[in-house]
Amino acid sequence: MARDSLYFHRDFRRLWVSDTTSQFGTFVGQTVLPILAATTLAATPFEMGLLTAAETAAFLLIGLPAGVWVDRMRRRKLMLRADITRAALLFTVPIAWWAGWLTLTQLIVAGLLIGVCTVFFDIAYQSYLPSLISRERLVEGNSKLQATQSVAQVAGPGIGGLLAQLAGAANAALVTGVGFVTSALFLWRIKTVEPEPIPHENPRLWPQIAEGLRFVFGNKNLRAIVGATATANFAGGAFTAVQVLFLIHDVGLPPAAVGIMLTASGAGGVLAALASAPLTRRIGQARAIWLIPLVTWPAALLVPFAEPGWRVGFAVLGPLTYSFGGIVYNIAQVSYRQAICPDRLLGRMNASVRFVVWGTIPLGGLTGGLLGEWLGLRGTIWAACLLMSVAALWVVCSPLRHLRDIPMHQETRPAHQVSSS
Repeated sequence: MARDSLYFHRDFRRLWVSDTTSQFGTFVGQTVLPILAATTLAATPFEMGLLTAAETAAFLLIGLPAGVWVDRMRRRKLMLRADITRAALLFTVPIAWWAGWLTLTQLIVAGLLIGVCTVFFDIAYQSYLPSLISRERLVEGNSKLQATQSVAQVAGPGIGGLLAQLAGAANAALVTGVGFVTSALFLWRIKTVEPEPIPHENPRLWPQIAEGLRFVFGNKNLRAIVGATATANFAGGAFTAVQVLFLIHDVGLPPAAVGIMLTASGAGGVLAALASAPLTRRIGQARAIWLIPLVTWPAALLVPFAEPGWRVGFAVLGPLTYSFGGIVYNIAQVSYRQAICPDRLLGRMNASVRFVVWGTIPLGGLTGGLLGEWLGLRGTIWAACLLMSVAALWVVCSPLRHLRDIPMHQETRPAHQVSSS
């Protein structure tokens, strides 16, 4: 293994472990809470849509000003506070269950507040990485981080489904909180000195928000990336709102089998994270942003054909292929955004992008819940998967088709920002 690999970067390893434990907690929780709502609290499709929407509504509510605040603060400290707060909120779920007080309202409120913390953590996280490693290593860094996220995405639902079956979904929620506590401990151990935030010429909030929006939407390639991701996420929100109900009621699976199905379908993410770096080197980093989604995202249309019996495999094969393409795309487009953006704008750039692309998820969740009541579960799955399959047209029709690799923004970096061991 080459000595210049990020495997030998001590603080990157700490960030990597922090992210891994956080991701495992997240994906266990994303399986446990919907199962808890669907089985124990007897949630309707619309109520499941509300729960899905609550988990990401914060990106719409505070996404843009959060980017300004992230650019004004030290990002690692902000991530630490977000982890601890998310853990405390999640611990209230089993406590309320033990006391006999747990309601769907509490799950929705907890999901909303956890989402607020996630907004700050995610914006700070993507803005922090370029200050920890050089920009030339962003694809490697994002690939490694995405690999562990994909492993968590594969293993987490299976663990969550099994724990929900054996110990009850409320008790299984403890795992999520423990994941966030462990994440905070490894973030706390990072030694690299983070540079002071650069003061903005105009201290007012809205001019700074506007600068971030202009940077994103003034760039044709970033506009296309935002359009593709927002469309896919809207469809994914609608899909997620009814997926568990679809697998339980229409396909006839028990909770443990639902977790296994979600685990199997997520295997594409692991393969993608492992293959992303060599694949993007072969076809070009910019080209991966449009070519990979074009050939993989239409596989989502296999899911509505799932039935009890051998056709249950369609519910695995479709998401597996879609996930493979989505992860390669995500690594490529995040690396592209980080590479072309100046340090002082990273928080606002990421916030502007996430305001749109994550803000569509709660809208999709609400839409999925309403469509589930109107069209039924299978009809909603059809509509969501059709939209997922055509989302790639945004980037296919963009100027990215004429680029092979990612251009680098050149910016002088203080020597103390990078630890080489």
